[in-house]
Amino acid sequence: MKTAVPCYYHLDVEVSPERVGQVRRIMAAHLRYWDLETLVEPVCQGAELLLRAIDEHATDKNTSIEMWWNRQYVITAFGQNDRELWPDQDLRACLVGIAALSDGWGCCATAAGSKVIWFSQRARAGERAPLVPTAPTPTEREALRVPREMPVPVLVGPEGEVPVPALTGHEGAVPDEWDETR
Repeated sequence: MKTAVPCYYHLDVEVSPERVGQVRRIMAAHLRYWDLETLVEPVCQGAELLLRAIDEHATDKNTSIEMWWNRQYVITAFGQNDRELWPDQDLRACLVGIAALSDGWGCCATAAGSKVIWFSQRARAGERAPLVPTAPTPTEREALRVPREMPVPVLVGPEGEVPVPALTGHEGAVPDEWDETR
């Protein structure tokens, strides 16, 4: 079940190649904590694309990352202060990848001159892990072994007489029908 409470996470990071993997793991941990396992891969791939593009093209490597869960969407936003970084020129390939991975995305400028690039991923209510049928465990009755069917020997007849097959031949001999060694 998806988390019913809206959630928010903020991270300031100086982007470098080794930090990209760390940020990806941090974001994945927060999405799992919010019980959004199905969104880990698309959100983290989009974040990784943006972080690698910022590392490659930006002169100011400091960026702010924010994630919001509003019960329907995870919205991930990257704030970048580099005035020379232009999303339409430097980040074109990155934004094409984000558009393919996300349900919505956009870029906007702030009053201070920084840029915000955001993308959203919808949590679909119908996405559930398929149930795997399991074999039922046997009950106690089924687990017990039933003894083989064997005829019960008749030792005494209805009037107290000894039946013929019970003691024929030698004294104490077992009739052929009772011999289990055969």
